[in-house]
Amino acid sequence: MASRLQINNSRRLNAARTKTADENNLSQQLRSKQNAGGMPLRTAKSSNSLSVNSKRPAFGDLSNQGRRPQPSSNNTAKPTSNKRASSFSEVSNVPQTKLRIVQPSSKLHVYNEDDQMTEDEDGVDDGPPDIDLTDEEDEVNSAADDKKIVTPPESIGDIDEESDVMEQDELDEDDWVMKHVELPQLVEQVERVQSNFKEELDMWDTTMVAEYAPEIFSYMCQQEVETMANPHYMDFQSEIEWSMRSTLIDWLLQVHLRYHMLPETLWIAINIIDRFLSVRVVSLVKLQLVGVTAMFIAAKYEEILAPSVDEFVYMTENGYTREEILKGERIILQTLNFSISAYSSPYTWVRRISKADDYDIQTRTLSKFIMEVALLDHRFIRARPSLIAAVGMYVSRMMLGGDWNDDFVYYSGFAEEQLQKPTEYILEILREPRFDSQFCYKKYSNKKFLKASIFARDWALKSS
Repeated sequence: MASRLQINNSRRLNAARTKTADENNLSQQLRSKQNAGGMPLRTAKSSNSLSVNSKRPAFGDLSNQGRRPQPSSNNTAKPTSNKRASSFSEVSNVPQTKLRIVQPSSKLHVYNEDDQMTEDEDGVDDGPPDIDLTDEEDEVNSAADDKKIVTPPESIGDIDEESDVMEQDELDEDDWVMKHVELPQLVEQVERVQSNFKEELDMWDTTMVAEYAPEIFSYMCQQEVETMANPHYMDFQSEIEWSMRSTLIDWLLQVHLRYHMLPETLWIAINIIDRFLSVRVVSLVKLQLVGVTAMFIAAKYEEILAPSVDEFVYMTENGYTREEILKGERIILQTLNFSISAYSSPYTWVRRISKADDYDIQTRTLSKFIMEVALLDHRFIRARPSLIAAVGMYVSRMMLGGDWNDDFVYYSGFAEEQLQKPTEYILEILREPRFDSQFCYKKYSNKKFLKASIFARDWALKSS
């Protein structure tokens, strides 16, 4: 028995020695070929050289969906590709009026002391002075003196006395919310309906927390007032206009869909942009930086796997550097006093209003399109998210032949008469001649969204 074990061990040892000798001979042969000028050995560096050196088309070509950008060593802008995909299913319909990537010819050399972050005291570098978001007209007071508007506060989170805000609203001739929505008789009508309505609570569905819903939405109604932007902030902006805001949002819609982000991420980003522009003067070459930085901040709040800062640099075709976006993030958050999570998108109220029609899929899909249409119009900046959600559901019900009964009044908090004026604005936008060239229309013309944009536009044109 012992001799048999010794024989087996001897065989294993000889086999191992033979294998080692063969490997050594193979290695020597390969090295000799390499020294003689033959094919070099494929190291880890050479095997990955293809993936490192490969380049992607520019962001203008949305047909390369799903790929990740590779980090680039230089900061030169990538040429815009003229290639277009063939179908909307490839997320390729880029609107004709897309945001032009503005390459600053010269950096801004003005650096305001107010823009220095508090981290400077701790030795944290804020970045070079020439990447400041604002220009030399940072003081809003000087721009607002001659235009009879209320000077925006230095921080959105610190709102002045409520009486001052009410005085501004009463003197505002363009405030359609105060004229057509917040009328005392209509508010009383809604309160009567809500007091007499008996809600059927679904106690078996614990995810709806029906017993806490009234308190939750009451608190959210208070928060949405505190996160409102100044509807007149374009009056003291020196270089940008409302049309540029629409172009920026149209581009952000492409970015949002391209990276498959949550709907709330888009709404938070637009709210950050409007609130920041309400208190800071931004030059034209920095407008896209504000937009991409706002999307970067919003993605951190909502997304599970948020795009990295390098991917946001790639979105702008290297129009802005990594350091510019990171410093812009610090400036925006400090300006808004880090008040981001207080904002609730209209999707929160849509989920509650949808309980009135048992969560009809057609109504909800069409309402999402209507709400994004309102997102493009600056007149809806003065509308609260709950009002935008109610408008979206009301227009959807009207297009689908439904009514606005007491159930919708109870869950939305708005009567039918309060939604007439914003409905006129929505239909006005849908009837515009070039509306079908915008990305919002092309996005919802996909079968995934039940071709809601095609149906809504046809309905608006026929009803005109």
